[in-house]
Order: sequence, then C-alpha cells, then structure tokens
Amino acid sequence: MPIDDSAVGRVRWAGGDVELELLVDRSAPVKICSVRPAGAQPASEERAINLVELSLAGQGRTHQPPGTRHRTYAAADGLRLVDVSEQTDAVGNEVLLIRQASADLEVVSRIESWAGTSVLRATTEVINRGEGEFTLTYVSSLALAGFGGGLRAGTRIHQARNSWCAELRWQVLTPEQAGLVSILGSGDPKDRFAVTNVGSWSGAELLPMGAVENVADGLTWTWQIEHQGAWHWELGGLKEDLYLQVSGPTDGEHQWRQRLQPGESSTTVPVAVAVTHGGLDDGLRALTSYRRAMRRPQTDHSNLPVIFNDYMNCLWGDPTAAKLTPLIKAAAEVGAEYFVIDAGWYADDSGWWDTVGAWEPSQVRFPAGLGKTIEEIHGAGLVPGLWLEPEVVGVRSEIAEQLPPDAFFWRDGRRIAETGRYHLDYRSAAVRERMDAVVDGLIAQYGIGYFKFDYNINLPGTDALGEAPGAGLLGHNRAYLSWLDGLLDRHPGLVLESCASGGMRLDYAMLARMTLHSTSDQVDLVAYAPIAAAAPSAVTPEQGAVWAYPRPVHTPEEASFALVNALLGRIHLSGRPDEMDAEQLTRVATAVSTYKEHRSLIARAEPHWPLGLPGWYDEQLALALVADDTALLAVWHRGDGATTVDVPLPGCWRTADVIFPTDLPTTLALVGDRLGVSLPAGPAARLIRLQR
Repeated sequence: MPIDDSAVGRVRWAGGDVELELLVDRSAPVKICSVRPAGAQPASEERAINLVELSLAGQGRTHQPPGTRHRTYAAADGLRLVDVSEQTDAVGNEVLLIRQASADLEVVSRIESWAGTSVLRATTEVINRGEGEFTLTYVSSLALAGFGGGLRAGTRIHQARNSWCAELRWQVLTPEQAGLVSILGSGDPKDRFAVTNVGSWSGAELLPMGAVENVADGLTWTWQIEHQGAWHWELGGLKEDLYLQVSGPTDGEHQWRQRLQPGESSTTVPVAVAVTHGGLDDGLRALTSYRRAMRRPQTDHSNLPVIFNDYMNCLWGDPTAAKLTPLIKAAAEVGAEYFVIDAGWYADDSGWWDTVGAWEPSQVRFPAGLGKTIEEIHGAGLVPGLWLEPEVVGVRSEIAEQLPPDAFFWRDGRRIAETGRYHLDYRSAAVRERMDAVVDGLIAQYGIGYFKFDYNINLPGTDALGEAPGAGLLGHNRAYLSWLDGLLDRHPGLVLESCASGGMRLDYAMLARMTLHSTSDQVDLVAYAPIAAAAPSAVTPEQGAVWAYPRPVHTPEEASFALVNALLGRIHLSGRPDEMDAEQLTRVATAVSTYKEHRSLIARAEPHWPLGLPGWYDEQLALALVADDTALLAVWHRGDGATTVDVPLPGCWRTADVIFPTDLPTTLALVGDRLGVSLPAGPAARLIRLQR
C-alpha cells in the first residue's frame, strides 16, 4: 500500500473480513478512524485517535489536560508518517506495516490479518534513532475508535472478573455504569474506564480480555491481550462515542519504564481483536478460530487424551507409592490415558511448600524408587506425568543457595521472598540451564510424557538489573516463553499443562505454547459448573482442563454432575475411583467412553451459550459446542426443586438424545430451535447430543 507524499485523507486496508480505516495527514500523526467488518458503514473521522500513543520520561501531554487518560502525549503528537507497506508472513497472513518517525524516534505499527478469521493482531515497535538515551513510560499496542454506539443505551462494555476458585465471570456494563457519560458542550471528558492487571498472574482479578458491543448496529469488538503478566486497557468518552487503548505494562499502573540507548528498540505485547457482526458470543467464537490458528501445533489438540491427576479431592499433594498403586489401577479401568502425579513426590513430609526446587524423588514416599511407580503407570498402558513449579525455589531449598544472584527477583537490594518462595528470573542462564537439566533428565530417566507446570505466587516485578520493576517482570515473562519454546522444540510430543493456582494465567502468551490450562482449583462440584460453562470464552474447548472428581460419597446425580462439568473440555479425572464400588466405577467409565466417542467434535467445535454466559449464582446453565451437523449440549440445574430448563438452540435440530447419564430421569421436548430439558432437583446435569 504505497502512499505518495501528497496523500491526505482516509486510507483503507482490507485484511480478510476486516476493514481498517486510517486518517493520513502529513502534518499530524497517523490516526485510526475505525476497524469494522468489511462493508460496514465507516465511522466519522472526527472521532479518529492516534494510531499509536506513547510517552517519554520528561515529556508531558499536549492539548487540554486529559486527566488520567493515556492520550495526547507530546511524543506521540510529534510522529509523522514515513511509509506504509504490506507483506505476507510465513504462515500466509497479510501484514500491514505503518512506519512513523519524529526527530529521535521511529515507530512501527504491525497489524496482522489472520487468514480464515475476522481477527487482527497488533504490536508497536519503538526504535531510538537519536544520539542519546530516552525512557519509554507508555506505549499502546492497539488503539480503536469509531465504535458508533454512543454513550447511552446503544453501547455495552464487557469484562470478565477472575479470581481464585471463581474464574471466568463475565459482566456487562453500560457506559454510564462504567463511569463514562456525555458532558455535552463542555468538550471531551477527562476520565476513563480503566481495567488493569498488576503482577505476574495475567488473570489475578480480571481476564486479559474485553469487548465493546454496538447494540444498534449489531457489531462487536472483542480483544485479548497475549501476555502472561501486567497489562492495561482503557475506554474513554470521545465525541459522544468511545475510544479504546490497550497495552502491556505501563509506568503509571505497573512501574514499567524502558530505557533505550541509540539503536535499541522495544516492542509491545501483542493484542488481538475480533471484529464481528452480532454480540459478544460471536466475538468469542471468532477468537476461538483465531486461537486455534495462532497456537503451536500439537497432536494433543486433536487427540484429547483423558488425564487422571491424583490431587483434587484425592491425595491433596501427599502421594506415596502405596497410595498410587490402587489409583493407577482404577484410573486405567475407567479409561484414563495419562496419569499425573501431582505435588509432593519430591518431599519426605507434608511441609514441602518452602523447600521445593531440587525436583528429586523422595525415597521416603517411594522406598523402591519413583521409577517403580512410573513402571506401574507404563504397565497399566498410561503415559506418566509429574507436577513441577519451574518459576520458583523454596526459601528453605538448598538450590536457593546454589544459584547465582541473577537467578532471582530482587527489590531495592533484597531478594524477594513471597509466601516462602523465591521467584526465579529466566533471563539468567543458570536458571534456564538448571531447569533444562531437570526436565530433560526426568524425561530421559522415567519416560515422562506430561508435565503440569504450576505457578502459585504473584509478584509485581524485579529491579535486579537496575531497571524499573515492571520492565524486569516483562523481561522475565519473555525469557520464560522462550524457554518453553526451546523445551517443546527438543520434545515436540511432550504435553505441557499450565496451571497458576487454577486459572490465574488464562492467556494466549501461555496457551500459544502450553498444551492446555487448568481452569480452576474449585473443589466444589456445584460451584465448578459456571466456571466449566464459561471456560470456552477464554480458552479453546480442547485446551480447557476441567476437574471431574466423583467420590464414593456422591449420589449418582452428584457424581454425574461432576463428570458433566468436564465433558465439553479436557477431562481431568480425580476423586477416589480406587474406593468406588463396581456401579460407581461403571458410571465414571461410561462418562469417559462417551467423551472419547465425541472428542474429535470438541476439537473443532464452536462454543455457544444458549442461556447466556453464566452468572455465578445462576441456577440454570447451558453450554453447546457445535460442529457440522452435530452439537453437544451440557445443561446444568443447581436449584432445589425439579424443573424444566427451556434452552434456545443455535439453529434447528432434528433429534435430541441424552448421552450421559442415560440411567437417570430426564425428559426432552424438542420443538424447532428450542429444547425443554426436564430435570430432578439439583444438582443435576445432562450431556445431550443434537443432530440436524
């Protein structure tokens, strides 16, 4: 897309199903007017904003004071267009490169159009072209304007609360509820609706996602921040409409400052945005397609093997050879294909929390050696797995004194101890080499085919290298991703589960690499249902690990409820199958068999939420996965009395059949695009197959 020196006005670029419109003026920074589905009505250019906002230490803002907003920075205002070019990347995506410059800066906006999706992915690179050092304090990855819904009833804002054992809780707000109102003739407001994640859990309080929905025009913009650490997005009023800016860490929110010497550069974290007709559900389906396209190819994503893990409502981090032997036998009997020994295998007693780091098997727990238990797993036809926490070392671990100072997070000259752990810095060669040796050694010695990489602390950063804490955290984040890439390059068939106290890092920096991610540490089967139902909003169904932990004390309805929770994602079996009677084991085995029969559909299906994305206290929940002429529908009832759940279906269907559990009372009434599901008093859940 060459632009000559006289070019002024609107410039359009069509990337797949999405059209991006820029405002070009050689006497001003490049501005973005809108990003809309191809053919949609363009937005007014008076609502255009800078394509890039960036701030330098020592430079403030221009124009009227913007309050707390990351807008109208002087450094961004000095940018001018140099050129625009197009290219095709290695996987066939169209890429738009927009280069701007000022006296000392060069800024390159990279916008990728992902083939076969309605998703654009954006980053910003800043290069020091001057003769002296400067310090970045804010750089946007993505800026959007021209939503067109206004500040009243025509616009909805979507965000997802996320917390330990209560993940994936989507909320919808009007602009007014978000604090954004029109101030009429007084000009543009100065406030913002700011959504910020602080620390090394990308989902510590909110998912790294959001959406703006133009209800009147039936358009939605749904974004995800592809970073496992700190991030920020903000919406603000602009000419009776909204603007959006999305970034990774910032100085104001995260103590991020990046010094650049002449010739050095800094690139922002990626942000992807789905631009779709329809509502939030449509945007989430578009992101599902994109997530499948952008992640590292792994055979697990099509095979979806069933995993047994000995932790949840089972051994609780206290495994021994004697306890594991009957569990291995029971897991094989019910159809598991992987067996994961969770936390504790490396410690002689239960007080191991602040001693982790050596990752050597306990002779107390495994008197004949861990190898004998691993042989039992192999002998049962299962692939063995182990739990590790590779980003920490316990404060009482001998490893903490063996590694060099640059191996750790520091603050003001002190090594940071957080809940009995030291955080490792993967920029350290000693850390990477040690963990390579640990993982490669366990694979070579025991034939480990699965690792659960957990992460149970949340830190704001490190100033170990004389940098701002937020910059230190970002440096570690990127080094850790690079280490994961190297690990998977050496062991391409290895299955890696990401866990961060459950679902505290549900982001597509991790999930572009990690095979699957734990969705929660929730121990209650009834409370888990809304987490399981909402999981495909943040992770593809085949990557969303959901615990299914039936126990002997459960009634048939309770055990079935626990199992249905996992049947539209990745089954993480646990509970106590080793203590079940034959009838109870048959129920688990039937659920696993049903899952195996339909898992190829799960791996390619699109998610639908017929009753809406679940609320935490909703009594009735539903999730459907649709592929070709078949759909799998999970329906949950958490109320006290018997009920009929009226489910509006995605399209019309010819037949509807309960496929699990088939031995408990259920009545189905299918009429066109609606299904009545009559259930007994809760907890009750059913998996239903629909066919056209």
